[in-house]
Amino acid sequence: MLRTTIILLALSLQSFNSPMAEIRPAAMTAGNFETIEKAELTFEKKQLAFTQHVEQVYQEAGLESKGLSFAVFQKAFVGFTNLKQQNRVSSSKSILTVIDFTKSSNHKRLWVIDLSARKLLYNTLVSHGKNTGNVKAEKFSNVPNSNMSSLGFYVTDKTYYGKHGLSLRLQGMDEGFNSNAMERAIVVHGADYATSDFIKQHGRLGRSLGCPALPTEISQEVIDVIKDETVLFLHHSNQPYTSDYLDMELAIESFAADMPLTAFSS
Repeated sequence: MLRTTIILLALSLQSFNSPMAEIRPAAMTAGNFETIEKAELTFEKKQLAFTQHVEQVYQEAGLESKGLSFAVFQKAFVGFTNLKQQNRVSSSKSILTVIDFTKSSNHKRLWVIDLSARKLLYNTLVSHGKNTGNVKAEKFSNVPNSNMSSLGFYVTDKTYYGKHGLSLRLQGMDEGFNSNAMERAIVVHGADYATSDFIKQHGRLGRSLGCPALPTEISQEVIDVIKDETVLFLHHSNQPYTSDYLDMELAIESFAADMPLTAFSS
């Protein structure tokens, strides 16, 4: 910021000494110069800063040790950034939920992350739809009554009390992949079949009608944290899936616009 400081000092002296100072339409500020300097940043510099930021959040939240791969987290982060840039999610929360259905249902494959605090809040079991697969998720559908899980980005909606107790509605954001989530009543809820005890008895986690069901002992806590316009990303590495929200370039530019100039100094 040395260049900015020198320029501001020169302008201050000019303003003090100039007889025309009182009729100048506006004074340049540090914010003006930061905007100018940001405009001069190369895309490569922005991309480097974005990647470093994502890596820092990933490392500080301890996600690798909890089984969430960096590649999946980065995809989820890109989608989160683009959804936030489009004002599709809460401006007061930075909560990201990731489900990786590439993993066996017998493993903890849901992570709830506070991106601002860079902290993992929950890592737990989560069920897939009964027609999506047995122990592992293999097939996905957006079709009503398919009893399958649906891939993609969701924005959490409001809660209600149903047959599974406290439940959370989900708005599917990816046309053709999960856009029928509301019509299909795909919700987050607790279930006795989504517990470690069920795995011990049956050799696998129980399955839902397409909903991401959580262990009953933790479901209410998780729902209370992720409700009201936060992002949920449901991923599978071996399934065809595309999304407008996975636009990396758009996410990088949005990130660069929101970050202070000091973020690009390294």
